[in-house]
Amino acid sequence: MPAPRTVLLTGAAGGLGTLMRGLLPAYGYDLRFFDVAPVEGEPDAVTADLGDRAALREAVRGVDAVIHLAGISLEASFDKILRSNIEGTYHLYEAVREEGVGRVVLASSNHAVGYTPRPLPGDPLIPVGTPHRPDTFYGLSKSFGEDLAQLYWDKHGVETVSVRIGSCFAEPTSVRMLSVWMSPADGARLFHAALTAEDVGHTVVYGSSDNTRLWWDLTTARALGYTPQDDSEPYAAALVAEHGELDPENPDHARLGGHFVTDPPIWPH
Repeated sequence: MPAPRTVLLTGAAGGLGTLMRGLLPAYGYDLRFFDVAPVEGEPDAVTADLGDRAALREAVRGVDAVIHLAGISLEASFDKILRSNIEGTYHLYEAVREEGVGRVVLASSNHAVGYTPRPLPGDPLIPVGTPHRPDTFYGLSKSFGEDLAQLYWDKHGVETVSVRIGSCFAEPTSVRMLSVWMSPADGARLFHAALTAEDVGHTVVYGSSDNTRLWWDLTTARALGYTPQDDSEPYAAALVAEHGELDPENPDHARLGGHFVTDPPIWPH
C-alpha cells in the first residue's frame, strides 16, 4: 500500500487521540480530526456524533486512511454501547466504503477477549486467534468491530488492522498494566506500521510495548513492521511495592480483562 498522507483520526479529543495528535505528524501524516467534543487547538476539526452520517462521510472524503478511536472506552449500558460503538463503527465503515478509502486502523481492545485466563509464568503467550470472550458490553462491541472489519474486507475489500489495545498512558499505573502497557511512542510506532504495511487484509494485533511481563503474542504486530522500543519493567519495583504482585486466586487478577470482569469502570469516568 502506498504510504497514506492524509489520515482521519476519529476520537481525536480523547486521551489516546490527543496523544496521537501530538506524535503521528512526525511520521509525515496530514491529520484530519473528528470527535463529538471540540478538539482543542483544532478549529477545522469536525465536531459531530458518529450517528451524523453526513458529517462522518464528509470527514472521510478524500482521506487515504482512517484511524478509528471514537466511541465509549469504558463500560456503559447496552443502549449507549449500541449507539456509539456498534452502530457508530458500522457508520464509519459505510462512509469508508462509500468514499473508497482503502485502509482502517481500528481501535479494538484486550477486553474483546477479557475472560481469557491470564498466562502464569511459563505459560504460552495469548495468541491473536484466541476466541472472543468479551468481559463487558464494551468488550462485546470490540468483538463486533473486529468481525465487522472482517466482513468489510471479505465483502468490500476494505483493509483493516484491528489493534487490541492494552493501556496507553505515559506510564503504567497498576501491576496489571505492567503486562499490557503501550507507551505513547510505541503506540505511534504501531499505528504507523498498521497504516503502511502491505496486504494486511484484516489483521488482528495486540497493542502493547515489549514488556518483560507481557501476556500476549506480538507476532502479528511485528509482522507489520512494528518494532516496540519500550518496556514497563522500570516501573515495576515501585508498583509492586505499593500494590503487591498479582494474586491468581483474585478474580480481578485471574483474567486478561482485570477488574473489567468483576467491577468495570463506568463511562464517563
